[in-house]
Amino acid sequence: MSVPPPRVVVATRSTGKGRELTAFFGALGIAVEDLRQVGLGVEDAAEDALETAETFEGNARAKAEYFAARLPGRVVIADDSGLEVAALHGAPGVHSKRWTGSALDGDALDAHNLDMLLARMTGLSDRRARYVSVVVAIDGRPGASPREWIARGECTGRILPAREGDGGFGYDPVFWSDDLQASFGRVTQAAKDEVSHRGRAFRALFAQWRAAPPRAT
Repeated sequence: MSVPPPRVVVATRSTGKGRELTAFFGALGIAVEDLRQVGLGVEDAAEDALETAETFEGNARAKAEYFAARLPGRVVIADDSGLEVAALHGAPGVHSKRWTGSALDGDALDAHNLDMLLARMTGLSDRRARYVSVVVAIDGRPGASPREWIARGECTGRILPAREGDGGFGYDPVFWSDDLQASFGRVTQAAKDEVSHRGRAFRALFAQWRAAPPRAT
């Protein structure tokens, strides 16, 4: 008998990522809660130190462990993702969100980062890029030893010379997807989920859950 996935907490402060993941989980019929719904709507100063690793996996694990310790009785899932540009030696990479060092947030920060990327790409012929996402889920609920799942997803493309569309978030309007032959800024959320780095990482995670599911709630 198959065991359905439990309710999970998606540990992210990103409005765009939260919106995307809510739709993604909903399409799979999996119930999720965000940090606000579990009483952690106010960001703690300690969270600033959670994304200091030099790998996506390190950052994702740090976030998952931090919130799992504060949310006993729940499965916590966190990801770290970013854009790697070949001509920029993999930058912005794990620093994708705060690449510019700006204190802005939300859509304003996305726009600032995107403007910097376009400026850095001026005159460069090699525009190859890929999105990378690493997901870490921790089930540390009472009654059994803590369990951890890790999954990775990637999607390839190139950086456009200018924005095409206003969909998605982050660098999406200038990322041309090899799979879709379109900018992530112009495609539907459902189309993006089919090929995106985050969609692939989460589907890989769910495949692991089918083989070794968290304890049902």
